[in-house]
Amino acid sequence: MDDHDLFRTGLRNLLEERGVQIAGEAGAGDAAVRLVRELAPEVVVMDLHMPGMSGVEAIKQIASIAPLTRVLVLTLSDQDDDVLDAIMAGACGYLLKDASVDELIRGIEAAAVGEALVSPAIAGKVLQQVRATTASPEAAETIRTELSEREIDVLKLIANGNDNAMIAAELHISPKTVKNHISNILMKLQIENRIQAAVFAVRSGLV
Repeated sequence: MDDHDLFRTGLRNLLEERGVQIAGEAGAGDAAVRLVRELAPEVVVMDLHMPGMSGVEAIKQIASIAPLTRVLVLTLSDQDDDVLDAIMAGACGYLLKDASVDELIRGIEAAAVGEALVSPAIAGKVLQQVRATTASPEAAETIRTELSEREIDVLKLIANGNDNAMIAAELHISPKTVKNHISNILMKLQIENRIQAAVFAVRSGLV
C-alpha cells in the first residue's frame, strides 16, 4: 500500500519474481482497509504517509477488522514518533525503503508467522524514546504477576534485541521452547508481537 504508482509497481514486480503472491494493491489508507476487508491477506506491506487516512490509522483499523493480517511498514521515515506510533498501533515490522529485497522478503516471512522484523537501528531508537518517557508501575506489576521467572528472562532478552536463536543459546533451551515462551508472553501481556513486548518491558523498568 503506497501512494507512488511507480514504486508500487516496481515493488510488486520484485516480490512476484521472488514467488510472493500479491493479492491486491492500493494507493491510499482507506482503500487499503477496504481491500483487507475483502481479501484478508496474510501480510500487508504499507507506507505510513499516504493521502487521506494515515498509515497508523489504517494499521489500527486493519488490526480491528482482520486480526490475523499482519502489517509490515515500509517507509522513508525513521522519525521516532512515526515508528513508535506504527508499532503500538500493531505493525508487525518496520523497514525503511532503502532496505534490500532480501530484507523485505525476510520481513514478510517473519510477519506471516507472527514475528516482528524491525531493523536494529530503528528498534534502538524506539526503545531509547520509550526509556525517556515515564515508567509504568502498572506494566511492572503485570509482568511480576503474570509471567514466570523463565518468561521474564526471555522478555529481558527480547528487549535487549536478541533473536530467537540467541535467546535459545543464552538460556540453553531449544528454539521451539523459545517460541512457546514468546507466545505465552504475548498472550499473558495481551500484546501483538515481540517489539511491543520490548516496549512493554522497557516501560516497566525491567531493562
